[in-house]
Amino acid sequence: MGDYMIRATAAEGQIRAFAATTRDMVEYARSAHNLSPVASAALGRLMTAGALMGSMMKGDQDLLTLKINGDGLIHGITVTADSHGNVKGYVGDPQVMLPPNEFGKLDVGGAVGIGVLSVIKDIGLKEPYVGQTQLVTSEIAEDLTYYFATSEQTPSSVALGVLMNKDNTVRQAGGFIIQLMPGASEEIISGLEERLKEITSITSLLDAGNTPEQILQKVLGGFGLEILDSMPVQFHCNCSKSRIEKALISVGKKELQSMIDDGETIEVNCHFCNKHYPITVEELGELLEKAK
Repeated sequence: MGDYMIRATAAEGQIRAFAATTRDMVEYARSAHNLSPVASAALGRLMTAGALMGSMMKGDQDLLTLKINGDGLIHGITVTADSHGNVKGYVGDPQVMLPPNEFGKLDVGGAVGIGVLSVIKDIGLKEPYVGQTQLVTSEIAEDLTYYFATSEQTPSSVALGVLMNKDNTVRQAGGFIIQLMPGASEEIISGLEERLKEITSITSLLDAGNTPEQILQKVLGGFGLEILDSMPVQFHCNCSKSRIEKALISVGKKELQSMIDDGETIEVNCHFCNKHYPITVEELGELLEKAK
């Protein structure tokens, strides 16, 4: 089965939960961007979070953007997701290399560095909602846990992971977000905290063959877990030549004329999927006419 995510509730609505397996999506990103292992882990974690958080939005046209700006060598991460499991993303330096951290794991925190996490929700209002928090560990899951607590006042447990093969392909990827709803009882809160302490890493659970349903069952099985629905998750970029042409028109007649005067075909690269779009001098001339 390919990548997918599930949404669930437990404890008679006092808990809501989301879980996903995203190996294929992260492997696609790794291949498209030729990512190093630590870049794959960093982007894969944030893309998985994007899929889970995107499904929390209600509108068909709603868009979520997650941005991490840190002083580490990866030079930032950007992920965009919608409410239908479509996710895309990129990192500033796809080739960043670092030695393992003190636990012998990929040093995502070191690659990201100290900085800020931004959550931007475009839900059709005049201005998008923007929430920002400082990165607390730069390992991404803990930073999102902190974001939910401080910006959305929603106590949450976020687990995200990417496991790499020795040939630099993605072996496993996925995660979960479990949240306490307003009015959750102290009994439910303390019980959930105890269950979460028993959970090993998300990648070890996935590598042992556990599905998103089985992972949530391990955490919430004693709380009356109810799976609500599931949806596919995939890397999807909506770039196209027509969108590129519209962007070129927007740069203005002076810039377009300068490109034409150079007399060479230009190539425009999509940050998100790394697809290249050649634009000939003749096509630039047609765009210049439209810009008038």
